Formats: sequence, structure tokens, C-alpha cells
Amino acid sequence: MRNWILSVSISACLVIFALLCPGCGSDDPVESGADKPEPNAVGAPAAEAVAVTVNGIDILESEVEEIVRPSMANWAGKTKSMSAEDSAGFTAQLRQQALEQLIRRVLLDAEIRQAKVVISDDAVRSQIEELASAQGMSVAGFTETMKQHGHTLDGMRREIRAGLARNQFMAAQWEGKINVTEDDAKKYYDENTEEFKVPEQVRASHILIKPETVGDPNEERAKAKTRIAGLLAQIKDGADFAELAKANSSCPSAPNGGDLNFFPRGQTTPAFEKVAFELKVGEFSGVVETDYGFHIIKVTDHMDPTVVSFEQARDRIIEALTQAKQIEFADEYLKKLKAEAEIIYPSNT
Repeated sequence: MRNWILSVSISACLVIFALLCPGCGSDDPVESGADKPEPNAVGAPAAEAVAVTVNGIDILESEVEEIVRPSMANWAGKTKSMSAEDSAGFTAQLRQQALEQLIRRVLLDAEIRQAKVVISDDAVRSQIEELASAQGMSVAGFTETMKQHGHTLDGMRREIRAGLARNQFMAAQWEGKINVTEDDAKKYYDENTEEFKVPEQVRASHILIKPETVGDPNEERAKAKTRIAGLLAQIKDGADFAELAKANSSCPSAPNGGDLNFFPRGQTTPAFEKVAFELKVGEFSGVVETDYGFHIIKVTDHMDPTVVSFEQARDRIIEALTQAKQIEFADEYLKKLKAEAEIIYPSNT
């Protein structure tokens, strides 16, 4: 099943943002209520190597590196198994993708400045609230989580303001040019029936006790097994499963009483899955051992396999197809801007 059709669609400000600068951290092109000065066209300090100059605006190697670095970290496991030649080629590919994103950003942001797009503080605040709500967090909690990942509140505001400005500008470009009908949605539904089949799913909660990683592995495993057995005894005596999970489980699901929500077969470890799908709603397991540690599993709900009807899927299909056309339109628009731009690479590139 294709999640992009059946799940909630991506935030509007990310439609264009995704084409430009995933993970970018530079200032936005439009500040609230005032035009921002043109980027420095004179050139960077001597210590700063220029990657490319776009319509007189320098993109620095440090800006490219800012995007490439986290991408390389995400792919560290893959690159370790590569030959030196393949690793160098992979890095060069990531660099080229980052450079393309930055070129597009410079070109589009210049258009936005010329159009004098202004994004209000209220719009930025509303978007932050929406993002926090989508994560089930308060704004304060969301902000703190983002700080832990290296993002400041001011930085988030700048990025969100930039994303909203880009999307608002592009929405004006494609207005009246993109139309997805119910017939389009029905055609997609009929041609992609497998995407709308929902497999059997269970909703389960669990308590996980992990052996400590210090000390003798066999002793730590025995301690964990004894501890989980004690919790199982409490559950059999009528203790509240969710409260025990909150107080004892080593899983991130602990604050939610161990709730893992619904999941189909194939999304968890075989030993865990086998037990979860054998239990009836309301039943709990004995001690189940997996590579993660020792579990007690309780099934709280069950869904038989089903097929999402066209009536149920129609609005989301239309939304997804519309967004796909918007991204395609934006991609063509940015290619046209690039074709008309003066792009100068350093002679040693």
C-alpha cells in the first residue's frame, strides 16, 4: 500500500521546500514586513571557496557542505561497505544534488524578492503549531525536541517563513493551471487496486526489559528475565498493564503505556509478531524473548484485512495527485529559471 495516497498528505509549505533545500539552515529570502537586502554579489572572503556563481550571487562550498554532511552521516553504513572509488562517486553525487538544490533556491528566492512576497509572523506561528500538533506535542515540547536535533527556534522560524514564501509564490504561478478531477482519481484507483488493500493488523502494547550492556552478558540476561517474570506475575494478579509499562518498559512507547498502535505482519521481529497475531483482543502473553530483550505483549485491538473503497480514498487521491502535479510544475518552472540564468563555475571545478 502506498502511504503517500492513504496517509495524511505532507504539509503545504513542504511541497516546494522539498525541491529546494532539505535540511538547509540558511536565512530565509523574506523577512516579516520588510524586504531583505540582495545577497552579497561582490563575492565571498578569500578564505571561502566559491562552488558556483548564479546571476552574480556566490554559492559557497561551505553551504554545499552543510547539506552534504548530514546526508553522508545518514548513509555512513552504506559507504563503509563501498570501495574507495565507489565511495568517492557517491559523495560526488550527493554534492551535485546539494549544489542543484542551492542553485534552485537562489533562483527562486530572487523571484520571490522581486514579487515582494511577505509572510506574516502569525502564519509562521500557525505553521509551527501545526507541525507540533502533527507530532502530538505542544509547541514548547516540539521546540525542545528540535533543539535536541540542533535547530533553534529562530532558525525554525526562518526556514518555515522561507518555505511558506516559496509555496505562496509558486501557488500563484500554477493557479488555474492544475486540475485533478474525480474521474482522474477514479482512474488512478482502478489502475492501482493493490495500493488500497489493507492487510490484517493488530494493535498491541508491550513491556520491554533489556539486559544491561555492562557486566557479564549471561548474568545481565538472567537479571532481565527475572525482572520481566516478576512483572508478569503482577499482571496476572491484576496489576494495570499500562502503568507497569510506563514505570518499567525500556521502549520509547513506555510513556504511552507501551502502546505500539496498529501494525501489519512483517513490520516487527518474527518472534514478537507470531505471538501478537496469535493473541485475542484483551489477552496478554507470557515472556517473549527477541533480540531487543524480554517482552510481555498485550493485544488491545484487531482489524481484519479490508479494501479501502473509492469513496473513502477519493479525497486523499485527489490531494496526492494534485500535489504530484504541483511538484512537477515547480520542477519545470525551476528548470526554466536555471536555463535562463547565468551560471558560472570556478575554472578548477
